[in-house]
Amino acid sequence: MEHVFLIVILLFSIIIHEVAHGSVANLLGDSTAKLAGRLTLNPLKHLDPFGSVLLPLFLIIIQSPIKFGWAKPVPINPYNFKDQKWDGVKTALAGPVVNILIALIFGLSIRYLSLPLPFLTIFSLVIIINLVLAFFNLIPIPPLDGSHLLFALLPKSLNEIKIFLRRYSLFILMFFILFGLDWVFALVVKSYFFLTGYQFII
Repeated sequence: MEHVFLIVILLFSIIIHEVAHGSVANLLGDSTAKLAGRLTLNPLKHLDPFGSVLLPLFLIIIQSPIKFGWAKPVPINPYNFKDQKWDGVKTALAGPVVNILIALIFGLSIRYLSLPLPFLTIFSLVIIINLVLAFFNLIPIPPLDGSHLLFALLPKSLNEIKIFLRRYSLFILMFFILFGLDWVFALVVKSYFFLTGYQFII
């Protein structure tokens, strides 16, 4: 039963992440996601058959300590933004920010409410999944959200870094997934304790 809750929480956390991107883009002048019918929590509008269903199920079946997935990215047309540089950054950061806000709400609920064990377990899953999504997506490697902020901050004199990261992004990201995820999980554990006052062991 816990695995079912995990998949449902993961799926909706990813969907909310994507809807946040599209909603902020719409507020900033790009209605592409809205016109595509993607500003909805209806899972059918966001499901990626592999990233949203098959991969999470496979990771659970093999009892992998790492569980993740993705939804179809919402379509964004940056040429519709008034501020070509920073509106794209705001749109990119909207997803991680919403995930952090969700983790904050559920974390404070655990800290200040007396929850029965089943709810404590579910709330903990919500916090951990949303923190992982937020921190992982803030990594400044394309196509992750953090890369938009990095590219906006880099001066033109360092354009070679942008070119390098875009050209070898897949290899760099795979390397980080293989050898750098421990840092993400360590940050998640510390953040969980900060929010709830309880220790969590992944």
